[in-house]
Amino acid sequence: MKKRVLLSALALTFGLALSACGNSGSDKGADSGSKAETAAADSGSKAETADGDVFTIGTTGPLTGSAASYGNSVKNGATIAIDEINAAGGVKVGDKTYKLALNFQDDEAKEDKAVNAYNNLMDSGINVFMGAVTSGSSLALTDLTAKDNILQITPSGSAKAITENPNVFRLCFTDPLQGKMIADFVVEQGYESVAVLYNNSDEYSTGVYESFKEELTADGKADLLVNEQSFTSDDVDFTTQLTQIKSSGAKLIFVPGYYDAAAYIVQQAKQQGIDAAFVGSDGWDGVLAQVTDKSAVEGAVFLSPFLATDPSAANFTKAYDTAYKATPDQFAADGYDTVYVIKAAMEKAGSIESADLIKAMTEIEVDGITGKVSFNADGEPNKEPKFVTITNGEYKLFD
Repeated sequence: MKKRVLLSALALTFGLALSACGNSGSDKGADSGSKAETAAADSGSKAETADGDVFTIGTTGPLTGSAASYGNSVKNGATIAIDEINAAGGVKVGDKTYKLALNFQDDEAKEDKAVNAYNNLMDSGINVFMGAVTSGSSLALTDLTAKDNILQITPSGSAKAITENPNVFRLCFTDPLQGKMIADFVVEQGYESVAVLYNNSDEYSTGVYESFKEELTADGKADLLVNEQSFTSDDVDFTTQLTQIKSSGAKLIFVPGYYDAAAYIVQQAKQQGIDAAFVGSDGWDGVLAQVTDKSAVEGAVFLSPFLATDPSAANFTKAYDTAYKATPDQFAADGYDTVYVIKAAMEKAGSIESADLIKAMTEIEVDGITGKVSFNADGEPNKEPKFVTITNGEYKLFD
């Protein structure tokens, strides 16, 4: 109800939605070789090229820096989707057909840079904001997108507060939902004792950890949590924390965080001779590429909505490998599916006006490679999770 009331207020306040197609801008990331990133023109509220009308998707995410893997994966996945859609003729909206274009700006996963990148996108002219990629950047932008009354869909920003405004939706799971599902998994698997090692300077890691702890308490299993340690984003030495965890005798170590920290932690745990299993949140996706010793992460389990070896993702995985000579991760799949969500919203709305696109979001269902998804009035996705395990140096569905 709150979202519907706010949506009406925003619509009245801003009148016709801000929607314009513009130049795709200079790409600060890796060259994808895609037609999608050079399709838009410089001027006009509805940019036109020799191919017709262009609908521009603006995105901010880390293309450089420690979280660059996430941003580049989202960009690559989105690019494949855009190229597929354009090759099939584009998106039919009313009596017009639009080709999609991508304007992806590097924000280095930093809030101030995300604000600057978003302002650049709005100045260049975009029709929808697909972003940001990370939670911190998404939180920095959510009120700005509400003020501009532009549809915002984050493919992978999981902090709960991101979707508080009525124009904002997300494709991925929220931090609290991840924490709850992982706590339920730990209980169901019968682990006797658990230690947590989380990043207390990161909204994502802290949010998943807090929800995990709350769910264990609600289940009457608070005594399973025998040790809690924390670190900050720049830490690479986890000796002190792991020493404490080893002393606790925990049989499972839960690390809600990103793949870079997870890689350091699992390898240093092996060096200390810690005999404990690992479970992680969806930020672990990509950890195999970060470890020098894959045996250190053998048997680890993490939450993910996507697995490249799933038969339903075969065509996407093949296209990704052909384009980038790599196996797609969850973030690439998130970028891919989010573009198809935007396409479905355009078709359902029969319009590219932001107010119409926002309204259409709760009226669509997309059968994506991250699962069948629809969206509720709070901007949250309805979809099923997967648990992935690492076996013999490969990602497998957890049975």
